[in-house]
Amino acid sequence: MKQKSRIFTFVLVVVILLAGIGTTVQGILKDVKLGLDLQGGFEVLYEVEPLNGGKITQSVLTDTTTALSNRIDQFGVSEPSIQVEGDNRIRVQLAGIDDQSSARELLSTTANLTFRDVHDNLLLDGTDLKEGGAAASFDQQNRPIVTLTLKDASKFADVTKKISEMPLGENLLVVWMDFEEGVDSYEKEVQKEDPKFVSAASVDQVLNTTDVMISGNFTVQETKDLASVLNAGALPVKLIEKYSTSVGAQFGEEALKSTVFASIVGVVLIFIFMLLYYRLPGFVSIITLVVFTYLVLLVFNAINAVLTLPGIAALVLGIGMAVDANILTAERIKEELRVGKTIQEAYQLGSKQSLSAIIDAQLTTLLAAVVLFYFGTSSVKGFATTLMITIVLSFVTAVWLSRILIGLLIKSGYFNSPFFYGVRKKKIHEESEGLSTLDLSTNFDRFDFVHNRKKFYSLSIVILLVGGVIISIFRLDLGIDFSSGTRVEIMADEQINQEQIKDYIDEIGFPSEDILISGEEQNTAVITYKDDLSQKEILTYKAEVLDDYGHEPNVSTVSPTVGQELVRNAIYALAIAALGIIIYVAFRFEWRMGVGAIASLLHDVFFMVAIFSVFRLEVDITFIAAILTIVGYSINDTIVTFDRIRENVDRKGVISTKEELADIINKSLRQTMARSVNTVLTVIIVVVALLIFGAPAIQNFSIALLIGLVTGMYSSICIAAQIWYTLKCRQMDKKGAVVEKKEKKQWGSDEPVV
Repeated sequence: MKQKSRIFTFVLVVVILLAGIGTTVQGILKDVKLGLDLQGGFEVLYEVEPLNGGKITQSVLTDTTTALSNRIDQFGVSEPSIQVEGDNRIRVQLAGIDDQSSARELLSTTANLTFRDVHDNLLLDGTDLKEGGAAASFDQQNRPIVTLTLKDASKFADVTKKISEMPLGENLLVVWMDFEEGVDSYEKEVQKEDPKFVSAASVDQVLNTTDVMISGNFTVQETKDLASVLNAGALPVKLIEKYSTSVGAQFGEEALKSTVFASIVGVVLIFIFMLLYYRLPGFVSIITLVVFTYLVLLVFNAINAVLTLPGIAALVLGIGMAVDANILTAERIKEELRVGKTIQEAYQLGSKQSLSAIIDAQLTTLLAAVVLFYFGTSSVKGFATTLMITIVLSFVTAVWLSRILIGLLIKSGYFNSPFFYGVRKKKIHEESEGLSTLDLSTNFDRFDFVHNRKKFYSLSIVILLVGGVIISIFRLDLGIDFSSGTRVEIMADEQINQEQIKDYIDEIGFPSEDILISGEEQNTAVITYKDDLSQKEILTYKAEVLDDYGHEPNVSTVSPTVGQELVRNAIYALAIAALGIIIYVAFRFEWRMGVGAIASLLHDVFFMVAIFSVFRLEVDITFIAAILTIVGYSINDTIVTFDRIRENVDRKGVISTKEELADIINKSLRQTMARSVNTVLTVIIVVVALLIFGAPAIQNFSIALLIGLVTGMYSSICIAAQIWYTLKCRQMDKKGAVVEKKEKKQWGSDEPVV
């Protein structure tokens, strides 16, 4: 019986959802906080060293972050990010700041204000300054000065009395910033053209006042900066810059536009594919994917997360994973329809049978994301955060919401034709034939995966051996994230070439042979230096390029220590992810499947590394993010394959021969091939869009994902499943055992798998 009320309910729910999204999406998009790679700004990692032989404790780090925060407040940056990393490091991210050079210099200045005599005896320090008592001003000759308000006029009177009584020429009150005991001295500095002390004023009378003027050869900006840093307070430690990167606003704006455009293209193509191939389930998936994307942004704002380029990539790839859950259910419904089930029966069975694979696949990918978050650096943590959010929300929308909506349409009775589910009538069997899904033919029946396993093994071994030789000869083209050094990106308003840039950087005193021209209009030069440029050199470099090209260059520096840590943490992440996956698969399936899964993962990772070595693609931190993401995708595909194998083994009950086992595995792989191909195809659509239209910053990331997706599908079918078969055969040979149904429970059910 047809029920219009269910159609009405469906329309009402969809209208409410879309109306809610339509009326609030502008506000949500406006509130999304963009990372420095999307709006300009800079990031710097400091190593904290004690002053005067002290120790670095958590309280010292807390005091330092407070002082840094106070300084940042002085130059008006909204939503700064200051994070303590490890036992002695602090990472600062400032997005949207205009004067990056001044902010960077002020952050690392210790700002330890002292008043001394010419013999370097300490008379007053920053603790004698009234809170907020520094200000930029002008003297009677309209020269820039800094005025100070002290706490105690009598103490200043005592100091000036002592100075005024000194012999002529020695009656000087010397003002220092960051005086170093045993290193600095007035006697030495006064001989220099540009002395380190701020000023040295003669005192010939007692000054009983709290108002002090510091004059010197200041610019207006210097007096403002000095007043700001004094008001923020002195740092209790010394900060050593270990890594830095800066992005001009124009770089960020162009990166955002190109990446968003690429994302939209990819998602629209996914929608078209889902609608044409899966029809009614595809239509419902489009609705739930829109809701999914909206909820991701909503949660993102709720937790005050910052969206970066890798974060956008994770969001789009998360959409691909949400599609996977819809494809799993849609494929199961199609199978049940083909064995003669009614539309409602096929929906109930398909939804139930796909749930286990969806949960297992989502949980294993979540495991990879957690490892990525724990071991990653700032931008990678952002990627992992977005990925974790998308995994949770894809389950809510693609499983819960999707099933509610399609359930309303199916139960209405208006969509009882197999056409609406992408099934042709000639493919449907009568239920009286008593067929199960194991008996169905597929488009891949001609493939005998198991009996060709030795060919797959041989192919993979050859690839691994050739890859090993290639890597030993060519090595990897390590970016400065791993090899240390400095990278400078110069943007011009017109097309440039290598020779032009080489002559230019030679002329300004920063020669390099490593120059790459990029960008659609060939107007961006990427210059790499094997050495770390000092902060002073970076400021000089930026000023020169800004004057000559009109755009401040993007400069990134990494010390060898940071590069070594990135490599070590990446290896730890892979090892821990592999261990976690083995444990999980052993718990949910059996340990032999875990071995097969990890073997296929290592195969995929090594293949990607070899490809990057052959084509001399730069390996940077986003490459590590791509590898760990592929770990999630590859295991996702493998889990779905193993879930179907386990289900079919349980249906068979007892398998006593190797040939029976081979037949079950072949049928399982053929059944999941359509899902594997379609899922990977939808994600590849997005990745190719990112590769073609996305920002240059994520092109290598996209290439790594593209390679990993293809090899991941291959390895789950041709490596992981075949290794499991080989291990099971050895078990059968050794113990004369049979493969039997295991009384394992399905997710969300009290009944054993049947």
